[in-house]
Amino acid sequence: MKAATGKSVLQILRERGLAPEIPEDLSNLIRKALKIRRHLEEHPKDYHSKRGLQLVESKIHRLVKYYKREGILPPDWKYEPDKIVLR
Repeated sequence: MKAATGKSVLQILRERGLAPEIPEDLSNLIRKALKIRRHLEEHPKDYHSKRGLQLVESKIHRLVKYYKREGILPPDWKYEPDKIVLR
């Protein structure tokens, strides 16, 4: 796409107002954390998955901090796993 138009796909989506409100890498991590949470509801003693959830949520918090600093996410945006619904 960049060779044809000189712009990235995300730039074109932003121009037309179609860009996602949450960046793709962050939404993928959130989706992964939600899947692990669902798994832990059925298997509460799965300690390896609990540790995996800690690591994924740590990545989410670091990425949110970066996106807030860069102005991509609003300063009051917060990761709340109980309230987030992804499409």
